[in-house]
Amino acid sequence: MSNESFLFTSESVSMGHPDKLADQISDGILDALLSEDPFSRVACETLVATGMAIVAGEITTKARIDYTDVVRQVIREVGYTSDEMGYNADTCSVMISLRRQSPDIALGVDEDPQKGKQLGAGDQGMMFGYACRQTPDLMPLPISLAHRILNRLTQLRRKGKVDWLRPDGKSQVTIEYVGGKPVRVDTVVVSTQHAPHVKQKQIREFVIDEVVKPLLPKNMARGKITYHVNPTGRFVTGGPHGDTGVTGRKIIVDTYGGWAHHGGGAFSGKDPTKVDRSAAYMARHIAKNIVAAGLADACEVQLAYAIGVSDPVSIRVDTEGTGKVPDQRLCQIIRELFPLTPGGMIDYLDLRRPIYRLTAAGGHFGRNEPEFTWEKTHRVKELQEAAGK
Repeated sequence: MSNESFLFTSESVSMGHPDKLADQISDGILDALLSEDPFSRVACETLVATGMAIVAGEITTKARIDYTDVVRQVIREVGYTSDEMGYNADTCSVMISLRRQSPDIALGVDEDPQKGKQLGAGDQGMMFGYACRQTPDLMPLPISLAHRILNRLTQLRRKGKVDWLRPDGKSQVTIEYVGGKPVRVDTVVVSTQHAPHVKQKQIREFVIDEVVKPLLPKNMARGKITYHVNPTGRFVTGGPHGDTGVTGRKIIVDTYGGWAHHGGGAFSGKDPTKVDRSAAYMARHIAKNIVAAGLADACEVQLAYAIGVSDPVSIRVDTEGTGKVPDQRLCQIIRELFPLTPGGMIDYLDLRRPIYRLTAAGGHFGRNEPEFTWEKTHRVKELQEAAGK
């Protein structure tokens, strides 16, 4: 590999970012429905703006929930509880526009055991999963650090470490690579919403010393690091009062920070019959197990589906020249070892559970929570045996 040096940047956004708030509301509704009816079909979109939250979509379910209560509870738990912030869970207007899923879609998706028909894919499309050795969680380093910075900022806000932190925020991390390997943190950008009374100097010192520096790997924190903290100088107006938020607009934040391909489909608000979600989780699971098994140092898996059809129309593996066995052989092994139909993936990953709001802030991958079954690496031995390693 060439010893070329280059910079790569990824961003993350906090749970209070308006787009992420919309994601959490959509997934909060999904979780509430799955709690009562695990077979709920959900395609739920949310828009948040000053003084309002609008929920729309297609839902077919036996569950009976109070959608407005769910919306307000999510907003409240994220931290928008005061009119002073311009957005308040208890005073904002909530509008609901939901209808049943199209019978034309259901015709292709529904199982029919008497006819031998399996659960079909809820839509067409391609999904990607990725893993690499840049971090212990087998994620690209820039997105991993960007998530960790905002997670720590959120933890300190919720613990009341300071009284001026507010829910909205963004982070951005630039890493220098040499020969394709990360060698140094080059730039860190953090913008955090704050109360009007706090000074910029205090914010900058707190973010750099209490949030960022404790998280930087020591071997990467050498040389001059450029820090930009609230670079406009003020971030009081934030959340839905500062910017409109919509479900599904942070798909690169949700995945690999731009380091790997993305099929274009968002995750939040979709039940697992939608392969945008379930197949992306399975592709990550497969790629992570391949890297954990030592069969490659980096691995990208693509799965593609046609609406109403159970089996994927294609599988592709790209180990970026690091594979210990040919990529074509890995495709064969994947078909042998992993269920790739929508029903098979749902059962294998146990996806008919109310686990999705947790995924809607902090990224869907590279996390060790027990709900994230796609992060398990329990297929390592079988992969090694199948590959003859």
